[in-house]
Amino acid sequence: MSMKDFEDCNLCEWNCGINRKEEVGVCNVKMPEIAYTCLAESLKSYSITLLGCNFRCLYCNAYRLSQYPATNWFYRGYVDPKDLAKEAVDKLREAGLEKLGFTGGEPTIHLPYIEEVVKESKKLMPELKIGVTTNGFATKESMERIVDMCSYITLEINAFNDDTHLALSGAPVEPVLRNAEYLIRNKSKVRAFKTVVVPKINDSEIEAIAQFIASFDASIPYHLVGFRPSFMLYYHPGPSTSELEAIASTCKRYLENVEWGGESPKETGFDESGAALAMRYAELAGCVRRDRNCGLCNMNKRCPAILREPWLCNPKEVKIAKHNGT
Repeated sequence: MSMKDFEDCNLCEWNCGINRKEEVGVCNVKMPEIAYTCLAESLKSYSITLLGCNFRCLYCNAYRLSQYPATNWFYRGYVDPKDLAKEAVDKLREAGLEKLGFTGGEPTIHLPYIEEVVKESKKLMPELKIGVTTNGFATKESMERIVDMCSYITLEINAFNDDTHLALSGAPVEPVLRNAEYLIRNKSKVRAFKTVVVPKINDSEIEAIAQFIASFDASIPYHLVGFRPSFMLYYHPGPSTSELEAIASTCKRYLENVEWGGESPKETGFDESGAALAMRYAELAGCVRRDRNCGLCNMNKRCPAILREPWLCNPKEVKIAKHNGT
């Protein structure tokens, strides 16, 4: 791993210019540390989640790791790139997969480390595909390196107007829009653009984001994700199904590929109540025991209910399998 970029850190648009071996900049982290790793069901990849972020998003649902170390939680820590590469490739081969993803926090503040992990991983699995999820606040040089390294990229645009973007994330929007344009011009690397829909804060600007993307290429995928109360917006309401449908309908005037999800339902979607309702949610997540007795379950060491990503547990979309768990 080249240490030069960390010794005079200008990887993102804060351009702190500090030596991250000894001090911290806006992101508040020194050398790269791993929060956790896992096989990500939705992307069918091995996901590496890194600590720290150069934004302070009011709605962050991963704030304990994005705002590390201020949150005082303990995580996995530094892992040698060669060791992490071998671990990732071994897990991918076991699962029959060939995608390695980096997320956070904001993974690109650790770009030299990621590049080293990718280099070592491709020695072991040359066909490996690399993905990154980013807030788009990298410098021009860093963004070029990210695009060159990746097979697919998801870039989040929090708002279109600078004052809203600053209020939501603590950072200006211009670098994000500049990098979004650069990514669109490298269309083969685009997985999707994404916006978290926060009612009464950024919802009125999402049409402008869709128009911005469409002004370069109307076929670019755009994903709308319903905000869920969290962090500094813990008591702020999330969007309803009708609100998300209306926003998505507007975006489809400009873009050909618009998806949405993550609404805040006012009803459960089930007829049951009490214990029966709780069991329905457990089944939806993948619980295999009708009596919900974890101590007697033969899958207790690898419970499917705790491994399933919660956004895949929509009662309107997922057919619940019936199992007796014995």
